Amino acid sequence: MQRRHFLQNSLIAVTGSTFFSNKGLAASSEMARQFGKQIKMAKNIIFMVSDGMSTGTLNMADLLLQRKYGRRSHWLNLYDQKLVNRALMDTASASSMVTDSAAASSAWGGGVRVKNGSINVGENGALYQPILQKFKASGKSVGCVTTVPVAHATPAGFCVNNNKRGDMDEIAQQYLPLQFDCMMGGGADNFLATGRRDKTDLLNQYQAKGYDIVQDRTALMGSNSDKIKPLLGLFHSGGLPYSLDQTQDKSLMTTIPTLAEMTHKAIQHMKKNRKGFVLQVEAGKVDWAAHANDICGLLYDQIAFDEAIKVAIDFAKNDAETLVIITTDHGNANPGLFYGDKANQHFDAIQSFAQTNEWILNGISKSDSISKVIERVAFAQKIVLQKTEAEELLKHYEFLSDDGLYNARKLPFKKLAQIQSNYTSVGWGSMDHSADYVELCMYGPGSELLPPFVKNTDLHDFMLYATAIKQ
Repeated sequence: MQRRHFLQNSLIAVTGSTFFSNKGLAASSEMARQFGKQIKMAKNIIFMVSDGMSTGTLNMADLLLQRKYGRRSHWLNLYDQKLVNRALMDTASASSMVTDSAAASSAWGGGVRVKNGSINVGENGALYQPILQKFKASGKSVGCVTTVPVAHATPAGFCVNNNKRGDMDEIAQQYLPLQFDCMMGGGADNFLATGRRDKTDLLNQYQAKGYDIVQDRTALMGSNSDKIKPLLGLFHSGGLPYSLDQTQDKSLMTTIPTLAEMTHKAIQHMKKNRKGFVLQVEAGKVDWAAHANDICGLLYDQIAFDEAIKVAIDFAKNDAETLVIITTDHGNANPGLFYGDKANQHFDAIQSFAQTNEWILNGISKSDSISKVIERVAFAQKIVLQKTEAEELLKHYEFLSDDGLYNARKLPFKKLAQIQSNYTSVGWGSMDHSADYVELCMYGPGSELLPPFVKNTDLHDFMLYATAIKQ
């Protein structure tokens, strides 16, 4: 496997000498020698991913927080306070300038660009060892938390090799012998006999391996972080509900933990390892909302991710041995707030949205009247549609289907977003991923080594270097 030792190239100009030896990543003593002082290595890493976050998503979430609550996002507040080192990242895959989540996570996880759809499997079947396997072998505790299925592409890219990202049943099976310390999110169907194609009850196998299994928020919050047992949390059959929809449903508030709560529990569960831990945290529903052009699903899940950032940074500030990496795997849909006489007023309307576009559209059927559609949208978002707009939505229900990755029923997300833009001043570039260079920042020991521009594959070596793990 050929490595792109970007740190070597960037630091030659600073130190006048070669930073890496031919034998791999330098030890901390070599690091100290090159800089003439002792540089503290990271004991822990928290790698935070807002999946599919275009720059406009980050910007608008910050604007929403400022205008609704009078405060900045935790992410951009780190910029304000100059607490992080910041860069742009090239997210391309081996097959395209526009990556999918599997190839993007594989770039971080395996350190090599692979084709879209593949997880750490290169040309001719080459397998690249995922980074959490490396950290586990070094003695660290490792894990992933996500708002989508735990066997989805982004967590899987840190964990396993598989040439088909969509085979989440198999990926869930692959996790079992790895004995990772903490896996939490959705995707219970990939573990239950009732949901798996092969009808295997994986949960029984995980229990036999010594896992502590929790399946609702109450059980998670009451779980004993002093237990040595690995933790598997499965809180929904598929992806978790959108954050905004959760806040409107008492039963969901009781059963589904927030990303911040899962992040806190994962840290508490793994921090007792004296050799440290590595945790990936993913806001996967940000990507799903971008695919759906669902503005309130997007922004409130981005804000939920922002609360998880606070959990990670607060821990890292107190711990002083934790490197926090905050980024996205690619842009998606490139949303933005656009000019108009009522741009401020329209954007502020999002503050009063109570339900997502997904909630609206899943509650409409082709037998509904025009007035019922108008009533449902007004209840959910205080937008009063014109009769012609409601008719445009309703006619799509004559042609619904049941296939597709992100919109299985072929609900009219695009049409609703187009109509909605007249009331929010938010526009969309597409309903798919983009090739934009994306935001990346780091806090904590090792962050000072971040150059201003990196490739996604560079982060694999960066994490190993920052923790003094040799390849």
